[in-house]
Amino acid sequence: MRAVRYHEYGGVETLTVEQAPDPHPGPDEIRVRVAAASVNPVDWKVRSGAVRELLPVDLPAIPGRDAVGVVDEIGAAVRGVSIGDRVFGLGGVTGATAELAVLSTWAHAPATWSDEQAAGAGLASVTALGGLRALGPLRGRTLLIEGAAGGVGSAAVEIAVAQGATVIGTASERNHAFLTSLGATPTTYGPGLADRLAPLAPTGIDLALDTAASGSLPDLIAITGAPTRVATVADHANASRLGAHLANAENDPTLLAEAAALGRRGHYTPRVERTYRLDEVGEAHTYGERGRTRGKVVVRV
Repeated sequence: MRAVRYHEYGGVETLTVEQAPDPHPGPDEIRVRVAAASVNPVDWKVRSGAVRELLPVDLPAIPGRDAVGVVDEIGAAVRGVSIGDRVFGLGGVTGATAELAVLSTWAHAPATWSDEQAAGAGLASVTALGGLRALGPLRGRTLLIEGAAGGVGSAAVEIAVAQGATVIGTASERNHAFLTSLGATPTTYGPGLADRLAPLAPTGIDLALDTAASGSLPDLIAITGAPTRVATVADHANASRLGAHLANAENDPTLLAEAAALGRRGHYTPRVERTYRLDEVGEAHTYGERGRTRGKVVVRV
């Protein structure tokens, strides 16, 4: 199969498209013929070697954790999916940006989602749903989402709105119209956030979800009134120190199924900012690393 691989830790220059051995699923896994895979921060953190102590990989490695495709091989213990089904989901830390990928968690992709949208749904949706779950019931609550325009943030906005929350999202001004289209009230991030929120939420902010790891957790705790009212999916270093909820992205099939159900009802549509060809994967990583994405970056396979 053709795959993107890197043979040593480093920058985007290490990424090459080459022939690689076909993977095969274990008993509880499936293999898909990949239509598209998404690009996530974990991809360049792993590729660069920045997290090699926490997330070591065998080299050469194929970047990518989530993808969409058609099932073409099924593990012996797998039930509820058939050859030819179109699914989206998650594999290991690496392995998705290739013609064939093994998934350990998956859900049937809504027919209303394009391949690019479904490719962007896996990691973003489980991360967003995990962070929102940590905060408890959302109906009738006012929720602040820090970093609301990114892949995880935009998923969290739509899902929280669907669950009955009033959502305020922080983003750069160029993304304010985008947040409005998702159902959130936009504001800018950075110093003075509490003052900007006062006229937007006269009765206060009940809960906050941080997707940005910009160092704002102390401010979010002060704004909501308690660390237990704040969750982060990104600021691992400060969450435990400050007592905020930390939600790690997990390969949880119930979260993927929930995201798919929301998609079928029209309550969640993964937002894709840019799509690249397989041979443009270096450009995709470079763009994603800039940190100013609106929605997801996706590679078509």
